[in-house]
Amino acid sequence: MRSYQNLIGGEWLPAVSSQTFTNYNPADSREAVAQYPLGGRADTQAAIAAAQAAFPGWAAQTSVARGRVLSKASQLIEVRKAELAELLTREEGKTLAEATGEVQRTADIFRFFGGLGYQLGGQTIPHDLPSQLLFTRREPLGVVALVTPWNFPIAIPGWKMAPALLCGNAVIIKPASQAPALTCELAKILLEAGLPKGVLNVVVGDGRAVGGELATNPAVVALSFTGSHPVGTQIYQQLAPRMARAQMEMGGKNPTIVLADADLDLAARLVAIAGFGLTGQACTATSRVIIERAVAEAFTAKLIEKAKAIVVGNGLKTGVTMGPAVSQAQLEGNLNYIAIAQQEGASLLCGGMRLTDGELAHGHFMQPTVIGNVRPAARIACEEVFGPVVGIIPVDSFDDALAVANSVDVGLSASLVTRDLKKAMLYTERIQAGVVKVNQISTGLALQAPFGGVKKSSTDSFKEQGAGAVEFYSKLKTVYFDYSA
Repeated sequence: MRSYQNLIGGEWLPAVSSQTFTNYNPADSREAVAQYPLGGRADTQAAIAAAQAAFPGWAAQTSVARGRVLSKASQLIEVRKAELAELLTREEGKTLAEATGEVQRTADIFRFFGGLGYQLGGQTIPHDLPSQLLFTRREPLGVVALVTPWNFPIAIPGWKMAPALLCGNAVIIKPASQAPALTCELAKILLEAGLPKGVLNVVVGDGRAVGGELATNPAVVALSFTGSHPVGTQIYQQLAPRMARAQMEMGGKNPTIVLADADLDLAARLVAIAGFGLTGQACTATSRVIIERAVAEAFTAKLIEKAKAIVVGNGLKTGVTMGPAVSQAQLEGNLNYIAIAQQEGASLLCGGMRLTDGELAHGHFMQPTVIGNVRPAARIACEEVFGPVVGIIPVDSFDDALAVANSVDVGLSASLVTRDLKKAMLYTERIQAGVVKVNQISTGLALQAPFGGVKKSSTDSFKEQGAGAVEFYSKLKTVYFDYSA
Protein backbone atom coordinates (compact mmCIF):
# COMPACT_ATOMS: atom_id res chain seq x y z
CA MET A 1 0.00 0.00 0.00
CA ARG A 2 1.25 3.46 -0.91
CA SER A 3 1.09 6.43 1.42
CA TYR A 4 0.61 10.03 0.34
CA GLN A 5 0.51 13.40 2.03
CA ASN A 6 -0.59 16.87 1.01
CA LEU A 7 1.81 18.99 -1.03
CA ILE A 8 2.00 22.46 0.51
CA GLY A 9 4.76 24.92 -0.26
CA GLY A 10 6.88 22.20 -1.85
CA GLU A 11 6.71 19.94 1.22
CA TRP A 12 4.70 16.75 1.67
CA LEU A 13 2.77 17.19 4.93
CA PRO A 14 0.15 15.27 6.92
CA ALA A 15 -3.27 16.81 7.46
CA VAL A 16 -3.50 19.31 10.31
CA SER A 17 -6.13 17.00 11.83
CA SER A 18 -3.71 14.02 11.58
CA GLN A 19 -6.66 12.04 10.19
CA THR A 20 -6.25 9.71 7.22
CA PHE A 21 -8.36 7.54 4.94
CA THR A 22 -7.60 4.51 2.77
CA ASN A 23 -8.71 3.68 -0.77
CA TYR A 24 -9.29 0.10 -1.92
CA ASN A 25 -9.12 -1.47 -5.36
CA PRO A 26 -12.65 -1.40 -6.87
CA ALA A 27 -11.85 -4.68 -8.63
CA ASP A 28 -10.81 -6.33 -5.35
CA SER A 29 -11.91 -4.59 -2.18
CA ARG A 30 -9.47 -6.73 -0.16
CA GLU A 31 -6.56 -4.76 -1.61
CA ALA A 32 -5.67 -1.45 0.01
CA VAL A 33 -4.22 0.82 -2.69
CA ALA A 34 -3.17 3.95 -0.82
CA GLN A 35 -3.57 5.96 2.36
CA TYR A 36 -4.23 9.72 2.25
CA PRO A 37 -4.46 12.67 4.62
CA LEU A 38 -7.97 13.91 5.40
CA GLY A 39 -7.29 17.55 4.65
CA GLY A 40 -9.62 20.34 5.67
CA ARG A 41 -9.90 24.13 5.79
CA ALA A 42 -6.66 24.67 7.69
CA ASP A 43 -4.66 22.64 5.16
CA THR A 44 -6.32 24.52 2.31
CA GLN A 45 -5.56 27.89 3.87
CA ALA A 46 -1.91 26.88 4.21
CA ALA A 47 -1.84 25.82 0.55
CA ILE A 48 -3.36 29.13 -0.53
CA ALA A 49 -0.76 31.04 1.47
CA ALA A 50 2.03 28.99 -0.10
CA ALA A 51 0.64 29.67 -3.57
CA GLN A 52 0.45 33.40 -2.85
CA ALA A 53 4.10 33.42 -1.79
CA ALA A 54 5.24 31.48 -4.87
CA PHE A 55 3.18 33.36 -7.44
CA PRO A 56 5.36 36.46 -8.06
CA GLY A 57 8.49 34.47 -8.88
CA TRP A 58 6.71 32.04 -11.19
CA ALA A 59 4.77 34.82 -12.92
CA ALA A 60 8.03 36.69 -13.55
CA GLN A 61 9.43 33.82 -15.61
CA THR A 62 8.88 33.87 -19.35
CA SER A 63 6.25 31.62 -20.88
CA VAL A 64 9.06 29.83 -22.72
CA ALA A 65 10.80 29.01 -19.42
CA ARG A 66 7.54 27.83 -17.90
CA GLY A 67 6.86 25.74 -20.99
CA ARG A 68 10.20 23.98 -20.62
CA VAL A 69 9.10 22.68 -17.21
CA LEU A 70 5.91 21.29 -18.76
CA SER A 71 7.87 19.69 -21.62
CA LYS A 72 10.22 18.04 -19.13
CA ALA A 73 7.23 16.77 -17.17
CA SER A 74 5.87 15.24 -20.37
CA GLN A 75 9.08 13.26 -20.80
CA LEU A 76 9.00 12.04 -17.20
CA ILE A 77 5.38 10.93 -17.53
CA GLU A 78 6.30 8.81 -20.54
CA VAL A 79 9.22 7.23 -18.68
CA ARG A 80 6.84 6.18 -15.89
CA LYS A 81 3.88 5.36 -18.12
CA ALA A 82 3.62 1.66 -17.30
CA GLU A 83 3.86 2.24 -13.54
CA LEU A 84 1.34 5.09 -13.57
CA ALA A 85 -1.12 3.14 -15.71
CA GLU A 86 -1.04 0.17 -13.34
CA LEU A 87 -1.62 2.45 -10.35
CA LEU A 88 -4.50 4.14 -12.14
CA THR A 89 -6.15 0.79 -12.86
CA ARG A 90 -5.73 -0.39 -9.28
CA GLU A 91 -7.31 2.73 -7.82
CA GLU A 92 -9.97 3.76 -10.37
CA GLY A 93 -10.71 0.42 -12.05
CA LYS A 94 -10.50 1.01 -15.81
CA THR A 95 -8.66 -1.54 -17.90
CA LEU A 96 -4.89 -1.34 -18.23
CA ALA A 97 -5.24 -0.46 -21.92
CA GLU A 98 -7.59 2.41 -21.07
CA ALA A 99 -5.32 3.58 -18.24
CA THR A 100 -2.24 3.46 -20.47
CA GLY A 101 -4.03 5.58 -23.04
CA GLU A 102 -4.97 8.11 -20.39
CA VAL A 103 -1.42 8.41 -19.11
CA GLN A 104 -0.11 8.83 -22.65
CA ARG A 105 -2.70 11.52 -23.29
CA THR A 106 -1.49 13.37 -20.20
CA ALA A 107 2.08 13.27 -21.48
CA ASP A 108 0.82 14.64 -24.79
CA ILE A 109 -1.09 17.42 -23.02
CA PHE A 110 2.02 18.62 -21.20
CA ARG A 111 4.03 18.41 -24.43
CA PHE A 112 1.39 20.47 -26.24
CA PHE A 113 1.28 23.23 -23.65
CA GLY A 114 5.05 23.15 -23.26
CA GLY A 115 5.37 23.99 -26.93
CA LEU A 116 2.66 26.62 -26.65
CA GLY A 117 5.00 28.58 -24.38
CA TYR A 118 6.74 29.87 -27.50
CA GLN A 119 3.49 31.43 -28.75
CA LEU A 120 1.81 32.66 -25.59
CA GLY A 121 1.42 36.40 -25.62
CA GLY A 122 -0.63 39.37 -26.75
CA GLN A 123 -0.83 41.09 -30.10
CA THR A 124 0.16 44.34 -31.73
CA ILE A 125 -2.86 46.30 -33.00
CA PRO A 126 -2.68 49.03 -35.67
CA HIS A 127 -3.29 52.49 -34.20
CA ASP A 128 -5.22 55.17 -36.09
CA LEU A 129 -2.56 57.83 -35.38
CA PRO A 130 1.16 57.95 -36.27
CA SER A 131 3.90 57.36 -33.69
CA GLN A 132 1.58 55.36 -31.50
CA LEU A 133 1.99 51.77 -30.35
CA LEU A 134 -1.09 49.78 -29.33
CA PHE A 135 -0.61 46.27 -28.00
CA THR A 136 -1.89 43.73 -25.50
CA ARG A 137 -0.09 41.71 -22.85
CA ARG A 138 -1.27 38.32 -21.64
CA GLU A 139 -0.74 38.03 -17.88
CA PRO A 140 -1.48 35.40 -15.21
CA LEU A 141 -4.44 35.73 -12.86
CA GLY A 142 -2.79 34.82 -9.56
CA VAL A 143 -3.82 31.93 -7.29
CA VAL A 144 -6.03 29.47 -9.17
CA ALA A 145 -7.95 26.47 -7.76
CA LEU A 146 -8.69 23.21 -9.56
CA VAL A 147 -11.28 20.68 -8.39
CA THR A 148 -11.14 17.44 -10.37
CA PRO A 149 -13.18 14.19 -10.59
CA TRP A 150 -12.18 10.55 -10.19
CA ASN A 151 -13.05 9.16 -13.62
CA PHE A 152 -9.97 10.54 -15.43
CA PRO A 153 -7.65 10.92 -12.44
CA ILE A 154 -4.57 12.05 -14.36
CA ALA A 155 -5.86 13.42 -17.69
CA ILE A 156 -8.30 15.96 -16.22
CA PRO A 157 -5.83 17.26 -13.60
CA GLY A 158 -3.30 17.43 -16.45
CA TRP A 159 -5.46 19.40 -18.85
CA LYS A 160 -6.28 21.90 -16.11
CA MET A 161 -2.80 22.14 -14.57
CA ALA A 162 -0.86 22.57 -17.80
CA PRO A 163 -2.51 25.77 -19.11
CA ALA A 164 -2.81 27.18 -15.59
CA LEU A 165 0.92 26.76 -14.97
CA LEU A 166 1.93 27.84 -18.46
CA CYS A 167 0.11 31.15 -17.97
CA GLY A 168 2.11 31.81 -14.79
CA ASN A 169 -0.47 31.08 -12.10
CA ALA A 170 0.10 29.41 -8.76
CA VAL A 171 -2.22 26.44 -8.34
CA ILE A 172 -4.04 24.51 -5.62
CA ILE A 173 -5.68 21.29 -6.78
CA LYS A 174 -8.22 19.24 -4.87
CA PRO A 175 -8.49 15.79 -6.54
CA ALA A 176 -11.50 13.54 -5.96
CA SER A 177 -11.04 11.38 -2.88
CA GLN A 178 -11.92 8.19 -4.79
CA ALA A 179 -8.71 8.38 -6.84
CA PRO A 180 -6.12 10.99 -5.78
CA ALA A 181 -2.96 8.93 -6.36
CA LEU A 182 -2.31 10.03 -9.94
CA THR A 183 -2.63 13.72 -9.01
CA CYS A 184 -0.04 13.23 -6.28
CA GLU A 185 2.26 11.39 -8.68
CA LEU A 186 1.80 14.12 -11.29
CA ALA A 187 2.79 16.71 -8.67
CA LYS A 188 5.95 14.72 -7.90
CA ILE A 189 6.80 14.68 -11.59
CA LEU A 190 6.34 18.44 -11.93
CA LEU A 191 8.63 19.07 -8.96
CA GLU A 192 11.23 16.78 -10.52
CA ALA A 193 10.83 18.69 -13.78
CA GLY A 194 11.84 21.91 -12.03
CA LEU A 195 8.58 23.50 -10.92
CA PRO A 196 9.42 25.89 -8.03
CA LYS A 197 8.12 25.06 -4.57
CA GLY A 198 4.68 26.41 -3.80
CA VAL A 199 3.64 26.93 -7.42
CA LEU A 200 1.60 23.71 -7.29
CA ASN A 201 -0.11 22.56 -4.11
CA VAL A 202 -2.23 19.43 -3.61
CA VAL A 203 -4.84 19.11 -0.87
CA VAL A 204 -6.58 15.74 -0.52
CA GLY A 205 -9.48 15.48 1.86
CA ASP A 206 -13.02 16.44 2.69
CA GLY A 207 -14.73 17.86 -0.38
CA ARG A 208 -17.02 20.24 1.44
CA ALA A 209 -14.27 21.70 3.64
CA VAL A 210 -11.50 21.90 1.03
CA GLY A 211 -13.75 22.90 -1.86
CA GLY A 212 -15.62 25.39 0.29
CA GLU A 213 -12.41 27.14 1.31
CA LEU A 214 -11.15 27.26 -2.26
CA ALA A 215 -14.46 28.72 -3.45
CA THR A 216 -14.78 31.37 -0.74
CA ASN A 217 -11.21 32.41 0.05
CA PRO A 218 -10.65 35.90 -1.42
CA ALA A 219 -7.07 35.03 -2.42
CA VAL A 220 -8.35 32.49 -4.97
CA VAL A 221 -9.13 34.49 -8.11
CA ALA A 222 -10.37 31.64 -10.33
CA LEU A 223 -11.65 28.08 -9.97
CA SER A 224 -11.99 25.34 -12.58
CA PHE A 225 -14.30 22.45 -11.64
CA THR A 226 -15.29 19.18 -13.28
CA GLY A 227 -17.93 17.06 -11.59
CA SER A 228 -21.64 16.84 -10.90
CA HIS A 229 -24.13 19.62 -11.59
CA PRO A 230 -25.29 19.99 -7.95
CA VAL A 231 -21.73 20.42 -6.66
CA GLY A 232 -20.76 22.67 -9.57
CA THR A 233 -23.80 24.87 -8.97
CA GLN A 234 -22.92 25.21 -5.29
CA ILE A 235 -19.32 26.19 -6.06
CA TYR A 236 -20.46 28.63 -8.74
CA GLN A 237 -22.75 30.35 -6.25
CA GLN A 238 -19.92 30.55 -3.72
CA LEU A 239 -17.67 32.24 -6.29
CA ALA A 240 -20.32 34.66 -7.52
CA PRO A 241 -20.46 37.13 -4.58
CA ARG A 242 -16.82 38.10 -5.11
CA MET A 243 -17.04 37.74 -8.90
CA ALA A 244 -14.21 35.21 -9.05
CA ARG A 245 -13.67 33.65 -12.44
CA ALA A 246 -15.44 30.28 -12.80
CA GLN A 247 -15.20 27.35 -15.19
CA MET A 248 -17.71 24.55 -14.56
CA GLU A 249 -17.94 21.29 -16.54
CA MET A 250 -20.83 19.25 -15.17
CA GLY A 251 -21.62 16.16 -17.23
CA GLY A 252 -24.18 15.26 -19.85
CA LYS A 253 -26.78 12.84 -21.14
CA ASN A 254 -25.18 12.15 -24.48
CA PRO A 255 -27.17 10.85 -27.45
CA THR A 256 -26.08 8.85 -30.45
CA ILE A 257 -28.64 9.27 -33.20
CA VAL A 258 -28.83 6.35 -35.63
CA LEU A 259 -30.71 7.03 -38.86
CA ALA A 260 -32.34 4.40 -41.06
CA ASP A 261 -29.65 4.75 -43.74
CA ALA A 262 -26.79 4.15 -41.29
CA ASP A 263 -24.29 1.30 -41.41
CA LEU A 264 -25.75 -0.61 -38.45
CA ASP A 265 -22.59 -2.59 -37.81
CA LEU A 266 -20.68 0.68 -37.49
CA ALA A 267 -23.41 2.17 -35.31
CA ALA A 268 -23.43 -0.80 -32.93
CA ARG A 269 -19.64 -0.74 -32.67
CA LEU A 270 -19.56 3.01 -31.94
CA VAL A 271 -22.30 2.79 -29.31
CA ALA A 272 -20.68 -0.22 -27.62
CA ILE A 273 -17.35 1.61 -27.36
CA ALA A 274 -18.88 4.89 -26.19
CA GLY A 275 -21.48 3.34 -23.90
CA PHE A 276 -19.58 0.45 -22.29
CA GLY A 277 -15.95 1.54 -22.65
CA LEU A 278 -14.46 3.02 -19.47
CA THR A 279 -17.35 1.21 -17.71
CA GLY A 280 -19.55 4.04 -18.94
CA GLN A 281 -17.81 6.31 -16.45
CA ALA A 282 -17.14 9.20 -18.82
CA CYS A 283 -19.02 12.48 -19.02
CA THR A 284 -19.11 12.07 -22.81
CA ALA A 285 -20.31 8.44 -22.78
CA THR A 286 -23.28 7.48 -24.95
CA SER A 287 -26.23 6.76 -22.70
CA ARG A 288 -29.09 7.33 -25.17
CA VAL A 289 -29.45 5.77 -28.60
CA ILE A 290 -32.13 7.66 -30.53
CA ILE A 291 -32.92 5.50 -33.53
CA GLU A 292 -35.35 5.52 -36.41
CA ARG A 293 -37.95 2.88 -35.79
CA ALA A 294 -37.41 1.09 -39.09
CA VAL A 295 -33.98 -0.15 -38.03
CA ALA A 296 -34.38 -0.24 -34.25
CA GLU A 297 -34.82 -4.00 -33.98
CA ALA A 298 -31.87 -4.85 -36.24
CA PHE A 299 -29.59 -2.36 -34.49
CA THR A 300 -30.61 -3.56 -31.03
CA ALA A 301 -29.72 -7.15 -31.90
CA LYS A 302 -26.26 -6.04 -33.03
CA LEU A 303 -25.72 -3.92 -29.89
CA ILE A 304 -26.75 -6.80 -27.62
CA GLU A 305 -24.26 -9.03 -29.43
CA LYS A 306 -21.53 -6.45 -28.75
CA ALA A 307 -22.53 -6.17 -25.09
CA LYS A 308 -22.45 -9.92 -24.56
CA ALA A 309 -18.95 -10.12 -26.04
CA ILE A 310 -17.51 -7.75 -23.42
CA VAL A 311 -15.30 -9.45 -20.84
CA VAL A 312 -15.84 -7.95 -17.39
CA GLY A 313 -13.18 -8.27 -14.72
CA ASN A 314 -10.09 -6.87 -13.08
CA GLY A 315 -8.59 -4.38 -15.51
CA LEU A 316 -5.07 -5.67 -14.86
CA LYS A 317 -5.92 -9.09 -16.31
CA THR A 318 -5.28 -9.92 -19.97
CA GLY A 319 -8.42 -10.14 -22.05
CA VAL A 320 -10.61 -8.02 -19.79
CA THR A 321 -12.40 -5.28 -21.75
CA MET A 322 -14.50 -3.64 -19.01
CA GLY A 323 -13.57 -3.00 -15.40
CA PRO A 324 -15.65 -2.36 -12.29
CA ALA A 325 -17.62 0.64 -11.14
CA VAL A 326 -15.40 2.91 -9.08
CA SER A 327 -17.24 2.22 -5.81
CA GLN A 328 -20.04 0.29 -4.19
CA ALA A 329 -22.15 3.44 -4.14
CA GLN A 330 -21.65 3.96 -7.88
CA LEU A 331 -22.55 0.33 -8.59
CA GLU A 332 -25.72 0.55 -6.51
CA GLY A 333 -26.69 3.77 -8.27
CA ASN A 334 -26.31 2.11 -11.68
CA LEU A 335 -28.44 -0.87 -10.66
CA ASN A 336 -31.04 1.43 -9.11
CA TYR A 337 -31.45 3.32 -12.38
CA ILE A 338 -31.99 0.03 -14.21
CA ALA A 339 -34.75 -0.89 -11.76
CA ILE A 340 -36.37 2.54 -12.13
CA ALA A 341 -36.31 2.21 -15.92
CA GLN A 342 -38.19 -1.08 -15.72
CA GLN A 343 -40.70 0.41 -13.28
CA GLU A 344 -41.33 3.19 -15.81
CA GLY A 345 -42.13 0.69 -18.55
CA ALA A 346 -38.80 0.11 -20.31
CA SER A 347 -37.58 -3.38 -21.19
CA LEU A 348 -34.36 -4.90 -19.89
CA LEU A 349 -32.91 -6.46 -23.03
CA CYS A 350 -29.41 -7.39 -21.91
CA GLY A 351 -27.38 -7.39 -18.70
CA GLY A 352 -28.58 -5.37 -15.75
CA MET A 353 -27.17 -7.64 -13.05
CA ARG A 354 -24.31 -7.43 -10.60
CA LEU A 355 -21.55 -10.00 -11.25
CA THR A 356 -20.42 -12.03 -8.25
CA ASP A 357 -18.91 -15.23 -9.59
CA GLY A 358 -15.49 -16.18 -8.24
CA GLU A 359 -13.08 -13.25 -7.91
CA LEU A 360 -15.76 -10.86 -9.15
CA ALA A 361 -17.47 -11.17 -5.76
CA HIS A 362 -14.77 -8.95 -4.26
CA GLY A 363 -15.29 -6.08 -6.73
CA HIS A 364 -17.97 -3.68 -7.95
CA PHE A 365 -18.79 -5.46 -11.19
CA MET A 366 -21.93 -5.42 -13.32
CA GLN A 367 -23.01 -6.53 -16.77
CA PRO A 368 -23.09 -4.06 -19.64
CA THR A 369 -26.75 -3.22 -19.98
CA VAL A 370 -29.11 -2.47 -22.87
CA ILE A 371 -32.59 -1.11 -22.12
CA GLY A 372 -35.26 -0.95 -24.84
CA ASN A 373 -38.51 0.93 -25.42
CA VAL A 374 -37.34 3.91 -23.42
CA ARG A 375 -39.66 6.92 -23.42
CA PRO A 376 -37.94 10.29 -24.02
CA ALA A 377 -39.29 11.65 -20.72
CA ALA A 378 -38.24 8.63 -18.61
CA ARG A 379 -35.60 9.20 -15.94
CA ILE A 380 -33.21 6.77 -17.65
CA ALA A 381 -33.45 9.02 -20.73
CA CYS A 382 -32.93 12.31 -18.89
CA GLU A 383 -30.60 11.73 -15.93
CA GLU A 384 -26.89 10.89 -16.03
CA VAL A 385 -26.31 7.31 -14.86
CA PHE A 386 -22.50 7.21 -15.20
CA GLY A 387 -22.33 3.49 -15.77
CA PRO A 388 -22.43 0.93 -18.62
CA VAL A 389 -26.14 1.42 -19.27
CA VAL A 390 -27.51 2.34 -22.72
CA GLY A 391 -31.17 3.15 -23.34
CA ILE A 392 -32.75 2.83 -26.79
CA ILE A 393 -35.37 5.38 -27.80
CA PRO A 394 -37.23 4.64 -31.07
CA VAL A 395 -38.43 7.64 -33.12
CA ASP A 396 -40.17 8.12 -36.46
CA SER A 397 -37.88 10.58 -38.22
CA PHE A 398 -34.70 12.63 -38.25
CA ASP A 399 -36.59 15.68 -36.98
CA ASP A 400 -38.06 13.64 -34.12
CA ALA A 401 -34.59 12.36 -33.25
CA LEU A 402 -33.22 15.91 -33.05
CA ALA A 403 -36.14 17.01 -30.89
CA VAL A 404 -35.58 14.13 -28.46
CA ALA A 405 -31.82 14.69 -28.39
CA ASN A 406 -32.32 18.37 -27.53
CA SER A 407 -35.12 17.78 -25.01
CA VAL A 408 -32.82 17.32 -21.98
CA ASP A 409 -31.36 20.19 -19.95
CA VAL A 410 -27.71 19.28 -20.64
CA GLY A 411 -25.63 19.30 -23.81
CA LEU A 412 -22.11 17.98 -23.68
CA SER A 413 -21.41 15.49 -26.49
CA ALA A 414 -23.64 14.15 -29.24
CA SER A 415 -23.07 11.71 -32.08
CA LEU A 416 -24.86 10.89 -35.33
CA VAL A 417 -24.50 7.80 -37.54
CA THR A 418 -25.72 8.30 -41.12
CA ARG A 419 -24.74 8.22 -44.79
CA ASP A 420 -26.88 11.29 -45.55
CA LEU A 421 -24.58 14.30 -45.96
CA LYS A 422 -27.40 16.85 -45.83
CA LYS A 423 -28.83 15.49 -42.61
CA ALA A 424 -25.33 15.29 -41.12
CA MET A 425 -24.78 18.98 -41.81
CA LEU A 426 -28.21 19.94 -40.48
CA TYR A 427 -27.44 17.91 -37.37
CA THR A 428 -24.21 19.83 -36.72
CA GLU A 429 -26.19 23.06 -36.95
CA ARG A 430 -29.19 22.08 -34.85
CA ILE A 431 -27.88 19.78 -32.14
CA GLN A 432 -27.53 21.46 -28.76
CA ALA A 433 -24.15 20.16 -27.63
CA GLY A 434 -20.65 21.50 -27.19
CA VAL A 435 -19.01 18.47 -28.85
CA VAL A 436 -20.57 17.16 -32.06
CA LYS A 437 -19.54 13.89 -33.73
CA VAL A 438 -20.57 12.39 -37.09
CA ASN A 439 -19.97 8.67 -37.59
CA GLN A 440 -17.73 8.68 -34.53
CA ILE A 441 -17.98 7.70 -30.88
CA SER A 442 -19.35 10.34 -28.49
CA THR A 443 -16.30 9.83 -26.28
CA GLY A 444 -12.76 10.78 -27.20
CA LEU A 445 -11.43 14.30 -27.58
CA ALA A 446 -8.61 15.89 -29.53
CA LEU A 447 -6.37 17.61 -26.98
CA GLN A 448 -5.67 20.45 -29.43
CA ALA A 449 -9.39 21.30 -29.84
CA PRO A 450 -11.64 23.23 -27.44
CA PHE A 451 -13.91 21.22 -25.15
CA GLY A 452 -16.99 22.23 -23.19
CA GLY A 453 -20.75 21.83 -23.05
CA VAL A 454 -23.87 23.95 -23.26
CA LYS A 455 -26.98 24.30 -21.10
CA LYS A 456 -26.45 22.71 -17.67
CA SER A 457 -23.36 20.83 -18.82
CA SER A 458 -21.25 23.94 -18.41
CA THR A 459 -21.10 27.61 -17.55
CA ASP A 460 -20.35 27.89 -21.29
CA SER A 461 -17.99 30.80 -20.74
CA PHE A 462 -14.48 29.38 -21.17
CA LYS A 463 -13.46 26.23 -23.02
CA GLU A 464 -11.00 23.63 -21.81
CA GLN A 465 -8.17 22.05 -23.84
CA GLY A 466 -6.50 23.33 -26.96
CA ALA A 467 -4.78 26.68 -27.31
CA GLY A 468 -7.98 28.41 -26.18
CA ALA A 469 -7.62 26.95 -22.68
CA VAL A 470 -5.24 29.78 -21.81
CA GLU A 471 -8.15 32.25 -22.03
CA PHE A 472 -9.51 31.09 -18.69
CA TYR A 473 -6.15 31.13 -16.93
CA SER A 474 -4.93 34.52 -18.13
CA LYS A 475 -6.03 38.11 -18.60
CA LEU A 476 -5.29 40.66 -21.29
CA LYS A 477 -3.91 44.10 -20.56
CA THR A 478 -4.18 46.74 -23.29
CA VAL A 479 -1.26 49.17 -23.58
CA TYR A 480 -1.32 52.54 -25.39
CA PHE A 481 2.18 53.93 -26.06
CA ASP A 482 2.90 57.39 -27.53
CA TYR A 483 6.47 57.75 -28.78
CA SER A 484 5.90 60.93 -30.80
CA ALA A 485 7.59 63.24 -28.26
